Amino acid sequence: MQMARNWRLSTTLCLAVLLLSGSFSVERVQGQNEEREKRAQTGFKFLSVSTHPRAAALSNAMTALEGSAWTMFYNPASMAFQQERLSVMVGITRWIAEIDYNAAALSFQPAGGRFGVFGVTVRSVDYGSVEGTVRADNVQGFLDTGSVDPTAFSIGLGYAKALTDRFSIGGRAKYATQDLGSTPLTGTVSDEGRVFTSETVSDDKIGVLAFDFGMLYKTGFRSLAFAVAASNFSQEIEYVEESFQLPLTLKIGVAMDVTDLMPNMSSSHSLLMALEAENPRDFTEHVNLGLEYGFMESIFLRAGYSFPMDEQGISLGAGMAQKLGSLRLAADYAYTDFGVFSDVHRVAFHVGY
Repeated sequence: MQMARNWRLSTTLCLAVLLLSGSFSVERVQGQNEEREKRAQTGFKFLSVSTHPRAAALSNAMTALEGSAWTMFYNPASMAFQQERLSVMVGITRWIAEIDYNAAALSFQPAGGRFGVFGVTVRSVDYGSVEGTVRADNVQGFLDTGSVDPTAFSIGLGYAKALTDRFSIGGRAKYATQDLGSTPLTGTVSDEGRVFTSETVSDDKIGVLAFDFGMLYKTGFRSLAFAVAASNFSQEIEYVEESFQLPLTLKIGVAMDVTDLMPNMSSSHSLLMALEAENPRDFTEHVNLGLEYGFMESIFLRAGYSFPMDEQGISLGAGMAQKLGSLRLAADYAYTDFGVFSDVHRVAFHVGY
């Protein structure tokens, strides 16, 4: 009976992967020229930026890894196997061009997880101040409209359920908004300088509802796990005159603690390997590879690499975890090389109970 159930789950998961992969492949074959034109043309790209140091250090090869609150950003189904009853995470990312990302997540499993795991995520972006200009009929060809302070924000509700001790599903609904500030669309030059009318001011703020889905399957062979996830399903949205779509992404990954294959290895050591194929809507397909060495479940060293990529290079990170009674405290850091751009640094803190 158990074997039959596992077989059905495996078959269902494989069919889902094939259907999702097939839909992406058909779209890619039917419109290769259109796809090339659409590269780097999606909006709300802040939804694609990795906000957790552990994930970033593993080059975001997170789809098949079990976790807690923060895994909602990568594969909501992974949250179903969290060990804590309550999990809270806060993180800060110092992105390129001095853009700051702040993220927080909370997950809770009532009744020991019998009703599943519920979660909340929040993400905000501070782009800093940008000097605004507007086209004008003068020597410079533009007018200075003053500084603009664009921001972005999203809030999401997630749910995950372990259907068996090996198979889980999960999803997250999120509302995302981006505010580019109020900027004049046209201007004229007068003796006093610049003149704008109220009809020429645009409030560039828009929001959209998006969805993430995921599945995770533990194969039963040692710690080998397989998973698939899709992020940022939404309707097409429009800014003033231009319409665009969110950065829809399909990910398929596997993960395993390779020390399971070494019978003489002490249980104090672990070496997690994660491999993931990622197919984003607005960029070429690439592979993410991550390694994590752990000692006594307290000290962790991580490294990751994605290929092919334009500027993003190797990622490195470290983490520490400590149990204090029923509390588990953890801190993580990650560094990512971005070539000609500034390096990216991430820090996060986690509390589990």
